[in-house]
Amino acid sequence: MRDPLKVSTYDYALPSDLIASYPLADKDDAKVLVYNRKKDEITHTTFKEILDFFPKECSVVLNNTKVVKARIFGKKESGGRVELLLNSPLQENLYTVYIRGKVQLNTKLFFDDNLTALVKKLKEDGSRVVEFLQKNRKILTHELFDILENIGHIPLPPYIKREDEKQDEDDYQSVFAQRRGAVAAPTASLHFSEKKFMGLQKRFDTKILTLHVGAGTFKPVTCEDIKKHKMHSEYFKIDQETQKLLESNKSILAIGTTVTRTIEYYSRTKKTKGYCDLFLHPRNRPIRVNHLLTNFHLPKSTLIMLVASFVGIEKTLELYKEAVRKKYRFFSYGDAMLII
Repeated sequence: MRDPLKVSTYDYALPSDLIASYPLADKDDAKVLVYNRKKDEITHTTFKEILDFFPKECSVVLNNTKVVKARIFGKKESGGRVELLLNSPLQENLYTVYIRGKVQLNTKLFFDDNLTALVKKLKEDGSRVVEFLQKNRKILTHELFDILENIGHIPLPPYIKREDEKQDEDDYQSVFAQRRGAVAAPTASLHFSEKKFMGLQKRFDTKILTLHVGAGTFKPVTCEDIKKHKMHSEYFKIDQETQKLLESNKSILAIGTTVTRTIEYYSRTKKTKGYCDLFLHPRNRPIRVNHLLTNFHLPKSTLIMLVASFVGIEKTLELYKEAVRKKYRFFSYGDAMLII
């Protein structure tokens, strides 16, 4: 038996040609591996048929976060090029960011549209705390997002080995995205076309919440004992309608790992907003979410560990091996798995 608390347990072989660099032209053509836990049965289908596999009496919860153009290029006072990736707002005009290129404390960075960033803190995890200014004036978060919309780039995940393109502005955003703040997409949501989303709303009770996905979602687990892993935290908010559902006995299908973590965090803390840092794995299993739609995730990641919290590590690796055998497309622009 594999040890569910060892990171090496969550490794698997993945041919590089199965990593999706682009989404399919027709979202309905994405493959879906459906795993029925009661029957211990695997069914292969496509997203065109997905709603037929959702349990009839369940409520469906989605994340309406919106990806911002969080990747910007600029220069240091010395003239050296620098790349900055916004992670999340803190307070008083301070933000955590990741900077490619060496910077010292109090380094000033210059970007288009008269945007500057002053490095205020160097953190041990490799992130930096900066203050953003425009024409030496402190700016509000929504103002920063407006500037990034003009000068920024879509922050494609590091395993997509290409530069972002104009089409990614639509492809890397869900059709129900509303609240700006994410620097990575809740990727299970990307499978829904406008038509499929309307069909979902007609057939199922549908609720939303917000969790602004941070760059930490791609952070690998580096310690062998996963209990020692420091989980990243992300801002979330749950409205009253969704809270009522969570307090009911109704079965819930979560669209993605971000929805799952937010619901499970609420179920443990009763907090409707704040910062979620919940780490789900086979020794910390879901207590409220019943079903999950998700993509296929990186080896040794907290996301594959979350999948294992639903079905166990042995079954997770079996399902992933089957997906590789059937040449499913992996990661953000890839195919999906439905656990019912």
